[in-house]
Amino acid sequence: MSKYPCLEIDLNKISYNVKKIKDICRDKGISTAFVTKVFCGDETIIKEIVNSGADTLGESRIDNFRRLKKLHFKKLLVRIPMLSEVEEVVEYCDISLNSELKVIQALSREAENRSKKHSIILMVDLGDLREGVLPKDAIEIVKEILELKGIELLGIGTNLTCYGGVIPDENNMGRLLEIKHNIEESLNINIPLVSGGNSSSLYMVEGGNIPKGINHLRIGEGFILGRETAFGKDIDHLHKDVFTLKGEIIEIKEKPSIPEGKIGLDAFGNKPEFEDKGFMKRAIVALGKQDILLEVIYPRDKKIEILGASSDHLILNITSCGNKYSVGDIVEFDVNYGCLLSVMISSYIEKRYIK
Repeated sequence: MSKYPCLEIDLNKISYNVKKIKDICRDKGISTAFVTKVFCGDETIIKEIVNSGADTLGESRIDNFRRLKKLHFKKLLVRIPMLSEVEEVVEYCDISLNSELKVIQALSREAENRSKKHSIILMVDLGDLREGVLPKDAIEIVKEILELKGIELLGIGTNLTCYGGVIPDENNMGRLLEIKHNIEESLNINIPLVSGGNSSSLYMVEGGNIPKGINHLRIGEGFILGRETAFGKDIDHLHKDVFTLKGEIIEIKEKPSIPEGKIGLDAFGNKPEFEDKGFMKRAIVALGKQDILLEVIYPRDKKIEILGASSDHLILNITSCGNKYSVGDIVEFDVNYGCLLSVMISSYIEKRYIK
């Protein structure tokens, strides 16, 4: 008997999206690191991605790379390392994004102790105000890095949209290339890789206006949900329905739309507000805030309205659905990136693979 709630994962669609993104980027001279952190080290999904031609995967948690150490691919740590995890970074990661010289020096010492070199991408902050050295400091920091025997400077990169919402464009991408050229001329070196951000840069790749010289992207949501993240637009010819969240109806009743009695705080410390819509047919699905992000879960049946949720109960208005549903029926949902992460973390949601 099937167990609910569950997340259905279409491995064939993931494979198609990986190949398509790789082709789209390769046509513009761009290599791709596929960021798989949302899958929390799920070996079945990661194997499918690697078998589909992804040679570099990005993770933010070293624990995931530790679990996947038997799989063969380049391992890119996309969260800048903590000093306390330097040993593990050198052991389990081939490449890491970095912005702190003190950490880079520690990585070098650890790599030397192991008679190896650790590759880094130096991150530059171009205005989004997350990680990265300031552009004015880049040359001096690179000069220091070049003295470290355990470090290979693979390239420079930037991150946009994730914190400040700054959209990548020809100006800030051009600025990144200018910084690269200034470093090369000042220090007489070659910087082979310029990592121009994440899925928010895909709109420029598709539009053909990403500056020549941006030759690397770190793509997550683009291949996972089939859309770029600068404007949230779907990418043509990619699957948007790789993941289907399914929950079982455990109650259907006609009830008022406004609670009776004095309203206080709900289970999460908020004072709820309600709109009077009269009596409605309400369904409860065995899903809750313990498993999902309520604001970014979308019923595939467009006649269903989400009313709210507690820890374990998702409350739906199914009045417009007529008699379509009964207790025991399954309701399907689409999820966004943040909700997918919550679902993947939840041990209470079964992961079901389709191939």
